[in-house]
Order: sequence, then C-alpha cells, then structure tokens
Amino acid sequence: MNTSIVIADDHPLMLRGLTDFLNSKGFTIVGSAQDGNTAYNLIIKLKPEIAILDIRMPQRTGLEIAEACKKNNLPTKVILITFDKEEELFDKAKEFNVYGYILKEFAIEEIETCIENVINNTPYFSDEIASYLDHNTNNKPEKLNLLTKAELKIVKLISNNKTSQDIAEELSISNRTVDKHRSNIVLKLGLDNKPTSLSIWANVNKDHL
Repeated sequence: MNTSIVIADDHPLMLRGLTDFLNSKGFTIVGSAQDGNTAYNLIIKLKPEIAILDIRMPQRTGLEIAEACKKNNLPTKVILITFDKEEELFDKAKEFNVYGYILKEFAIEEIETCIENVINNTPYFSDEIASYLDHNTNNKPEKLNLLTKAELKIVKLISNNKTSQDIAEELSISNRTVDKHRSNIVLKLGLDNKPTSLSIWANVNKDHL
C-alpha cells in the first residue's frame, strides 16, 4: 500500500497525530503543511494521490484548495477534516468533488477507512455528517418510490460504499448492467453525472433505504 499523501492542518498536534498514525499504517506522507498556501503548493509540486486538509486554515481553507484543484484538473483527491457540520460547507465540498469529509473527533478512527474508499474512487463521509444532514433530506426520499426493486438494492449497496464491481459480484450481474442501473437511478433521482453524486446521495439517505 504505497499511497502518497499530503497532510495540512494548522494544529501541530493534529498534524503530528495523523502523520504518525498514517505512517504506522504504511501510507507515504510526502509532505505536510500548517497553512493553506503551503499545502496547495505541495499538491501542485508533488501531485500526491490524496490530500488530507483541515477545512479552516490560515491563507487558504481546505475548501478553497479543493476548488483550486478542481479548477486546475489536478489528479489529487481531497479529503477534508473538520469540526463543522454546516450543511453549506458540505454542499460546497460536494460541488468541488471532495472525496472524503470526516469530523475531527473521529479523524483517527475513520481516516484509514476513508482513504481505502477514496483509493477505490468511492467517496466517504462520516456517518455523523450523513445522519446530521439527514433531517434536511427528508423530502428527498419520496424519489425512492420511482426506483425499481433492483435499483433500490443497488442504491443500498452503494450507500454501504460498495463499488460497481462489488455490486456486480454480489447480485451476479455484469458490470455493464450495474452501470446501466446506475445511470437510470441518476436520471430518476435528478442527480448530475459526477461519479461521486450518487454515492453521496445514497450515503446521506442511508437511513431511508
């Protein structure tokens, strides 16, 4: 497991804790920073596979870095760590193609799972965030009535962070069939075509599936 990672957090203890923990798990920390500008420069220079960023940092926030990465088509996948549960931030994170969003108090226990999901192109969001946002998505699940049984099954598996490959194996269908179902689901739910949109929707509406 040799995933290259840049970490940025303006709290030295948090930075050190995460760096030590990830090093011990065999990840390669190629750079670390305590402010947003340094972090962004490291991402441009080192092109790590993953950047773990604090949302609130001096000079540039984690969200601003995510936005710049998206704008400049950088290959680095962004994971944000935050104390914030504000919906507006979460929406922005989705808009900027952020792949992971975890709460600081669970960072150490969730970061490894989060990275493993992100490596497999599967977005990962703290359960806490998904359930916190849930109260605002109660009007959404009526769209679930539009889905067939097979489609519902697939959405449920997606909400458990299963990849298309996993779903194909579990339901004994081809990858192509899974992809066809996925595009039908995206259409019915009125989502956009970003690879992360359906996973995020499924995660946020997990309790209704």
